[in-house]
Amino acid sequence: MIYLDSAATSFLKPKSVKLAMLRAMDTMSSPGRGAYEAAMRAADKVYECRTLACRLFNFDKPENVVFTMNATHALNIAIKSLARHGSRVVVSGYEHNSVTRALHEIGADVTVAAGKLFDTESVAAEFEDKVRGADLAVCNHVSNVFGFIQPIYEISSICSRHGVPLVIDASQSAGIETLNCSGLDAAFIAMPGHKGLLGPQGTGILLCNESPKPLISGGTGSESLIQIMPEHLPDRAEAGTHNVVGIAGLCEGMKYVLSKGAETIGSYEARLCSGMAERLCRVPSLEVFSGSAGTQAGVLSFRHGTINCEEFCERLRQSGIAARCGLHCAPLAHKSAGTVDTGTVRISFSPFISRRQAMQACTTIEKIAAEKIN
Repeated sequence: MIYLDSAATSFLKPKSVKLAMLRAMDTMSSPGRGAYEAAMRAADKVYECRTLACRLFNFDKPENVVFTMNATHALNIAIKSLARHGSRVVVSGYEHNSVTRALHEIGADVTVAAGKLFDTESVAAEFEDKVRGADLAVCNHVSNVFGFIQPIYEISSICSRHGVPLVIDASQSAGIETLNCSGLDAAFIAMPGHKGLLGPQGTGILLCNESPKPLISGGTGSESLIQIMPEHLPDRAEAGTHNVVGIAGLCEGMKYVLSKGAETIGSYEARLCSGMAERLCRVPSLEVFSGSAGTQAGVLSFRHGTINCEEFCERLRQSGIAARCGLHCAPLAHKSAGTVDTGTVRISFSPFISRRQAMQACTTIEKIAAEKIN
């Protein structure tokens, strides 16, 4: 199988991730719940993972690195800490349902800063025009559908200038694009552990520059006499037993990213993406959504003139290629790009996909695109 669905999850991972998880199962219990060796090893591993996140994202507060189940969990904590019913919230035109559904659930008044696809200037101009007087802004760094790299540093500056707190969804950029917290004025930055950070499913991170409201309440191993969640981080946002096995795997995934460099990984994936886009753009029956250099990460969407996306993906599956079709849990992004009625076929790369595999997949896509449908 040629796995080209890393925007969903990094199915291909360093071998050290699995080994670390097995080792954790054999040697670690629950952090903060005892002073015996297994508990202390777990506590050390959890703290190590917080410090690795600080190194990777140039974040200087390891205690403000909160572990979550995934990016959706992290985004819900962030959004529900800063917005309530009737809050005016500005979002980009490329947000995932993990943002839009959370805002809908609380009854927020949502304004879309609907910039054009792969046009960073129009996105920044939309935020400049609409963010004034807002209660909150939410923006993803990279679109999970189109790989569009949004001008997050400029958006951060715009929000800061207008005194509007910003939540950044780094689901498609963490571990792939440079994410320097010292250059960002963000209240919260949310990310999964299982995508570009190459950890296992069931892991996520929320970088907190503000104190979050607890999304769930329970035991923390600290201040047990009080019946409200502790005020201090990370305990305030980490009720219940930690996913130590997952965190151990995430540690190894982040070590791999640190050893290779997120910028190096992102550049490699972007080259695979642009190489495939260049070839597929020459196929008359395909509409390929590609941007200029520096505006697109390693995620590529396309659609066929007569073969629907589901059928196209099924043919890819029959040829041993894993891709994703449909709306990708991001109907707002498809609406912004004009593809909401059809969806797209999405190809997404990882550092473990070779150029030969990418070009082999490209040849298969070209052959399917050339077929006539009875």
